[in-house]
Parts: sequence; C-alpha cells; structure tokens
Amino acid sequence: MKAWQLENFGLDNLKQVELEKPEIAEDQILIKVNSVSLNYRDTAIVEGIYTPELLKFPFIPVSDASGIVVEIGSKVTKFKKGDRVTSHMFTKWLDGKPKSDEQSHALGATVDGGLSEYMVLNENAAVFSPETLTDNQSSTLPVAAFVNWFSLVEYGNIKAGDKVLVQGTGGVSIFAIQIASALGAEVIATSSSDEKLEKAKELGASKVINYKTHPDWEKEVQKLTNGKGVEHIVEVVGGSSIAKSIDALAFQGHIYVIGFLENMEANVNLFALLAKQARIQGVNLGHHRAFEDFNKALDQINIDPVIDTVYSFDQAKEAYEHQMKGAFGKIVIDFNK
Repeated sequence: MKAWQLENFGLDNLKQVELEKPEIAEDQILIKVNSVSLNYRDTAIVEGIYTPELLKFPFIPVSDASGIVVEIGSKVTKFKKGDRVTSHMFTKWLDGKPKSDEQSHALGATVDGGLSEYMVLNENAAVFSPETLTDNQSSTLPVAAFVNWFSLVEYGNIKAGDKVLVQGTGGVSIFAIQIASALGAEVIATSSSDEKLEKAKELGASKVINYKTHPDWEKEVQKLTNGKGVEHIVEVVGGSSIAKSIDALAFQGHIYVIGFLENMEANVNLFALLAKQARIQGVNLGHHRAFEDFNKALDQINIDPVIDTVYSFDQAKEAYEHQMKGAFGKIVIDFNK
C-alpha cells in the first residue's frame, strides 16, 4: 500500500513510501481510507512541538480519517464489511475520566494514523460515520468538531439561550460556531477580517467583533451582552487571551482551553478569576462514548462541515503547507481525487 511516513521532525522528512498492507488482530478492523483531514496538532507533530518525547520514527501521521471497513477480526461484533467508519484519536479512552497514558495510544503519533491507503483500528477506536455526511466531511469531525461538542455538551451542559464566544475562524472555531448555534446558543465570533466575520454570520454567529478594530475585545463582549458576559468561551489562542476571556465571562461561566496558537503560557489575574468564579477547563478531545453520541446527533442537526481546500493523496505536503499558513475551515486529503 501507499503511505506517508514521518521519518524525523520537519516537513522535508514526510516521505511517501510503499508498505505491506497491515494484518489485523481478532479485535481489529481494516479500513480502506478514503479521506483524512488535518489539524493544528498534525503540523505541531511535524514541527516537534506536540509530545515529541513520545514519538518513535518512522510513523504514519494524521489522526482524523474516514473510510470503509474491508476486513474484520474474528471477535469484532460492532462492524461488518462495507460499513463506513471514522477514527477516534484516543484509541483506548472509552468513557469516564482519561487515564494518565492516553497520549501513548493516540492516532497519528504514538499509533500509526490515517495517511495511508489502509489503516488498522481496534473496533472501539472507530465510530460509524454520519449517514448524512460524505467521507470528506466525516474526516473533519474527530478533532475540530468533536472537541467543541465535548466542551459545550459534556463539560458545559450548554442550553438554548446561552451565549458563546468563539475566537477566530480556523477549523475548530468554525465548528464551534456551527455546533453552538445548532444547539440554540447565541454566538459571538471574533476575527481580524471583516470578510471572515461576514462568513461567520452566515454560519450562525449572531454578533461579531473585529479584534483588530477593537483590541480590547473583552469590553466589546460586555457591551454586546449588556454587561452580563458570556456563559461559554472557546479559547483557542492562549497566552494573553486567557486574561481577556476571564473579563468577557459571565459569573461562573466556562472557558474551554482548546488551543495555544499565541503562547502555551498565560498570566492570569487571580482576583478576576476568583471574582468571576470562572471555570477554566483544559480540553484534550474526549472519550469514545461521547464521540458516538456526537456522530449520531449529526444525523439530526443540520451541520455541513466547512472545507477550505481538498488535496489529493500525492499532494499531502502541499496540504500540510496550507494548514501551516491557516485556512477558513478544514484542509482535507481525498485519496480518490
């Protein structure tokens, strides 16, 4: 089979190779991969930023893949040949609290990922793809979409009428706008681009803030909410943004720290944190049970994943380069293109 392997840090070390098609164990399934999508995590792995101490070269990168089951192990009961499935990044986190070693069982890093014509998964590391979505669309779900669902639903118990602040218009943020608005929340979106903010409105944001025009965007949030603040903030920036998010928050509101685009470290005013009784939750995806719930829900709620550009399998490096530059929506690699 054709595959891409990362042989060392740096995009120049992502090489297309020929490998033997893998064999499966009794509790595993073999998937013919049709589509994968890229996340910030994938580029951070290539650049040596994300869990470099756990990586052993070479390995097949990319956690988010969709395709068709072509073989099943003798003890597999959940799937049959021909089923459309999508991968779950944390292959052993089934429900409840994560264990301390979940990172050691993560697709596209410590476990070979989906950037190959075939991939092997334990049956509990896959879910049925939504019937309403294509493989290209389904491949965008495991990280960028699911992390928002797990934050807002599992941690935040979001309800209709809640106010949600979403930072930026990257893949995670666009899904946050779509999911929150589909669940009946009022969404405030931020961006430095008026053009992208108009697109955010089309996707469900009811109010928008240009943070270049309004660098003190937290004050604008308070104005737009009549001084009450927002109940939920999808925090993807990190660094100095955390303090602003606390100021934009409603009392006992939730801040879901999903990313660290600006900086991995943040200075926080503890008095502001205490005064707001803020709930700051670090989010590193979620468990298998919730991902199954999310995929079932997608057949009921009307969400079309926003895909910026679709590349072919042979264009994997170009796809990574695009992801590193930023995109409005998701970058997808279609193996059948």
